[in-house]
Amino acid sequence: MNPLSKRRLAIGGLFFLAGLSFASWASRIPDIQMKFSLSEAQLGTLLLGLPIGSMVALPLAGWAAHRFGSRIVVIISALSYAVFLPLIGFSDSLWMLIPVVVIFGMIGNMMNISLNTQALALEDSYGRSILASLHGLWSLAGFTGAGIGAMMIYWDFLPRQHFLIISVITILIILLTNSYLVQDKRSGGSSGMVFKKPEGLLLRIGGIAFLGMLSEGCMFDWSGVYFKKVVEIEARFVALGYVAFMGAMAGGRFITDRLINKFGRIVILRSSGFLIFTGLLVSVIFPEPVTATVGFLLVGLGVASIVPTSYSIAGRSKDYPPSVALAIISTISFFGFLIGPPLIGFIAELLSLKASFVLVAFAGFGIVLLSSLKMDVFSSLNAPEKTTVQ
Repeated sequence: MNPLSKRRLAIGGLFFLAGLSFASWASRIPDIQMKFSLSEAQLGTLLLGLPIGSMVALPLAGWAAHRFGSRIVVIISALSYAVFLPLIGFSDSLWMLIPVVVIFGMIGNMMNISLNTQALALEDSYGRSILASLHGLWSLAGFTGAGIGAMMIYWDFLPRQHFLIISVITILIILLTNSYLVQDKRSGGSSGMVFKKPEGLLLRIGGIAFLGMLSEGCMFDWSGVYFKKVVEIEARFVALGYVAFMGAMAGGRFITDRLINKFGRIVILRSSGFLIFTGLLVSVIFPEPVTATVGFLLVGLGVASIVPTSYSIAGRSKDYPPSVALAIISTISFFGFLIGPPLIGFIAELLSLKASFVLVAFAGFGIVLLSSLKMDVFSSLNAPEKTTVQ
């Protein structure tokens, strides 16, 4: 195996690790709720700790990866997962659990920015798109983590026991991969933390990523509700739309790189927006089990490429180092992920759930427009690469 393949395997392993750690936590949320006798509102308040931690970490992650090198930040973040995931299980009071959850959210975004910086450096060495397939490993880890969680629950493992097992796996992956990570240059200064208006490229890609994450967040939270209340499917099949969406999104990421290498990133973004728009309209106009499932599958295929392609384009920014550009895009898109689900609820309350899904469909149409108008903003994609891989 050549050095590039080893690096790709190592970075892919860490993407899988990040997804596995998050999915392991998510799979035991009902147990955490039961342990502390939390109401739905109290659980919702606890879960706010994750996005709060993520938002706090966004500027810090970009600065740290630029200042110290993304390799160091990846290793520290991965080791932190190995510590704080079990601490969630060992927390005996809400006063301990809440800060641990917030820090867990911070770790997730530190890992996200630094690991994607590593992936962009590796992608530059390959000279072709590989980022989407690495994101596919994160999605695959989500399914794996959910499956492991189900087995742990079936075998009556406590969350702390479950999380300790994942912690051991985390440490093993770090030991096997750390020597193969990209030795990116350190800046030696603090210039990575820059507060100024982002360049046109980042604003455009930020808008695309915002709309993509808005669509993704809505599908995560409202797929089951839509199939229950609008499609009116049997209770045992309520999760069908969510499974179709998630499966298509995970599978789509493994073919996105090949499509990008053949047709280009902008064409793929435009096509992804069209798939989101078409899929949701099909689901709204023909709310039957088969047609709605096909529609959600199309949405999953559309959403699959938005984040990895946006990250890949942002990493070619002329004005910012890759880690800082990624932090900017993540910040903009993250608001879409947070705003989308409650917005669906408000519109559904005022009009109907079908009307709110039409709004999300037009988010897909917005992606088509943003990737089609004033194409000169994308000219910096042909700029010389910035990262040196050793």
